[in-house]
Amino acid sequence: MQIAEWLLRIGGLHCLAFAVFHLAFWRLFRWKHELAKLGTANRAIMQILNLRLVYVFLGMGLLSLAFTRELLDTRLGHMVLAFMALFWLGRSVEQLVFLRINDWRVHLLTALFVLGAVLYAVPLWLGFSLYISR
Repeated sequence: MQIAEWLLRIGGLHCLAFAVFHLAFWRLFRWKHELAKLGTANRAIMQILNLRLVYVFLGMGLLSLAFTRELLDTRLGHMVLAFMALFWLGRSVEQLVFLRINDWRVHLLTALFVLGAVLYAVPLWLGFSLYISR
């Protein structure tokens, strides 16, 4: 198995781990209590957005594990990889802009977001390089 395949499969596991992490938000962040402080619309939006992220992470995790070669060998696959690399890169930047907390856990999350970008950008680059060399 090539390095691009390994990285993409690790990326899939990375996404699945974030799906599980997001499912734990209600307990981890005491959302029953904390979200009650928000208005009805904002409370609903927070939970809906979180569940949609879980859906995206599950989908990308499964795609990365089940369709590794297709993601590396096709133009559509390259677009999906670019989408996820930019997703994680954007999430890294948003972390720095919106969550300016000097705490090791925040720094760890930022590093995990950067890792996500790398796990999708490197296979994209390697897959694209192979594609154009044919």
